[in-house]
Amino acid sequence: MIEVRGLSHRFGAREVLSDLSFSLEKGGFAFLTGPSGSGKTTLLRLLHGSLPLQAGRAVVAGHDLAALRPARLYQLRRDVSVVFQDFKILPDRSVVDNVALPLTVRGTPRARIDRRVHQVLTALRLSDLANRPCSELAGGEQQRVAIARAVVAGPRLMLADEPTGNLDWELSLRLLDILRQFSAHGTAILMATHNHALVAAAPDALVISLGGGEQDPGRMDVADAAGPDAATEAAP
Repeated sequence: MIEVRGLSHRFGAREVLSDLSFSLEKGGFAFLTGPSGSGKTTLLRLLHGSLPLQAGRAVVAGHDLAALRPARLYQLRRDVSVVFQDFKILPDRSVVDNVALPLTVRGTPRARIDRRVHQVLTALRLSDLANRPCSELAGGEQQRVAIARAVVAGPRLMLADEPTGNLDWELSLRLLDILRQFSAHGTAILMATHNHALVAAAPDALVISLGGGEQDPGRMDVADAAGPDAATEAAP
């Protein structure tokens, strides 16, 4: 689902990513860790096509990013969804409208949209808020709406940038469980986080550590993942 080899990226004279290599298979679950400024968000933006490749190779959901023309980025983004730190929801629209948006723009039949949105809202405990404008929601509720919108179309890969940052511990664990359920059904998940307790709650997940970030003994770090046979352990 993701194959990265020798990926490097600079902003001016500052090298943010250096010779990064790792693999994530279909249904794989991986944490992306490291201190602020280590390149986590930069890597996610590269994998989503929001930044151009400067050096190295990356194949994401079958799309070779080096060969992908800007006019074809929509093809990548149909297969790859993102949960951003700042949510990027539409505050004047209802929860239902926000979550249904990816299906609506694809021309999905209304009956299927209603069914799928209902399933996702139920899973994320948002059903009681379905018709409320997102501007009236608390931060944690808005985050769950953003996650619901990201998964509603059944992406092949989800990139999540600190998705539990505004959630309490109980909701963080529930979100982790939900993401692992999607992973078990074939959606690969790459989740950036600073929360080491959350990483410890999924001991079988792959951990990719950037910029000297700490990780548990025995976990795979960037140096380990650079080998030619590197691959994820898919979450059960």
